[in-house]
Amino acid sequence: MKIIIIGAGEVGFHIADILSKEKQDVILIDRDEERLKELAETLDVMTLLGSGSSPEVLKKAGLDQADMVIAVTNSDETNMVACLLASTQSRVSYKIARVRNPELDEYSAIFGKDHLNINLCINPEREAVRNALNLIEFPGATEVTDFHDGRIKLIGFPVQSSSVTGKTLQQLREIHPDSKMLITSIIRDEMLIEPKGDSVIRENDFFFAVAAAAEAKELLRIFGRKTDPARRVVIMGGGNTGRMLAEALEVKGLGVKIIEKRRDRCQFLAERLEKAVVLHGDGTSQDLLQEENIRDMDVFLAVTNDEEANILGALLAKRLGVKKAIALINRVEYMPLVAKVGIDGVINPRHAAISKILHYIRKGKIVSAAPLHDERVEAFEVVALATSEITSKPVKKISFPPGTIVGAIVRGEEMIIAGGDTVIQPGDHVIIFTFRSSIPQVEKILMVKLEYFE
Repeated sequence: MKIIIIGAGEVGFHIADILSKEKQDVILIDRDEERLKELAETLDVMTLLGSGSSPEVLKKAGLDQADMVIAVTNSDETNMVACLLASTQSRVSYKIARVRNPELDEYSAIFGKDHLNINLCINPEREAVRNALNLIEFPGATEVTDFHDGRIKLIGFPVQSSSVTGKTLQQLREIHPDSKMLITSIIRDEMLIEPKGDSVIRENDFFFAVAAAAEAKELLRIFGRKTDPARRVVIMGGGNTGRMLAEALEVKGLGVKIIEKRRDRCQFLAERLEKAVVLHGDGTSQDLLQEENIRDMDVFLAVTNDEEANILGALLAKRLGVKKAIALINRVEYMPLVAKVGIDGVINPRHAAISKILHYIRKGKIVSAAPLHDERVEAFEVVALATSEITSKPVKKISFPPGTIVGAIVRGEEMIIAGGDTVIQPGDHVIIFTFRSSIPQVEKILMVKLEYFE
């Protein structure tokens, strides 16, 4: 499969990295020569200097032979024009564009396929808002990922001293035999550990667990995590993410305050929002937070374009007594540090955008894919087909690489937490967790006997 990626930023780099490891034929286009030289040394892809909206550059990239174009530059116009140019080539089956401008995003969401001939338009801010709403709904979680249209939740959380610390996972299962949950990964002292029955639950571990949506809060309660619903929320940052988040929270009936430095933007927000209180000021100001009684608030979300300011604001709000502090962070290297410094949750627009793109790229073979935590772990949702090696045999007899876990199976309306003797049937939706390094092996197993996907 030949794939042209336009934009060598964080999203473009990560998608190129994933696809190159899958032995796809990838060409990466960007206007930054130094950036391309840097990536050429680390990625097994071809690079091309130029604008993705240039017909000549796209022709040089081999547009007439491409199967897919993914345009993820910082320019909405460049992304949309690139996809429009790709639509003139009948061979290009799929066009994906990142669109951040709210007006263009709304237009492309409605008319993208019919008028723009774009198969998928993604808005990282909109995906980040969905992530934030999940974190607000599940206060005890640091990370929340949806699978199977939200029917299954993957919950990430740090383990603190509670009634379960010191017990093994087998003992936990015996204490809560009716709980529909499965621990899929353990991160301990920056090391990734495969969970087993005799694994001891230790304070400061970071767990990933999968559960049915209706069981997710019970899972958090078992580990002594907070589950009280939020009622009062403070948002630091009135950009697109902050505005969309405030609008979504208003619909849910929550009390919202939004803090923004720019006076003209405050005026815009005050006119746009119906019930939210708009405050002109600095969300990292201790005096302002105290004046607004931050200690009485349930959630503080820092979603400005400055991730260092987001971390500082979230830490300050936490120190001043807010129940849950969440920060928008793009750099993956910051994510393992978050829980250690006292921040309760992370919104990562890059993860959200990448998950959306992977969902679309792997449609048919893999329904969705999501990088987790510091990206050493990925989760997949696959549809089991009759000709696949994963069907019609016990899970324990599938030759997965070490550390790979079948977390859950959705069969019609039934959600099954998989065990070693569980048999996957054709048509099941299967949630699989594996180390990033094992992805090529896992995908090879999933593709066995599936020649018609070639």
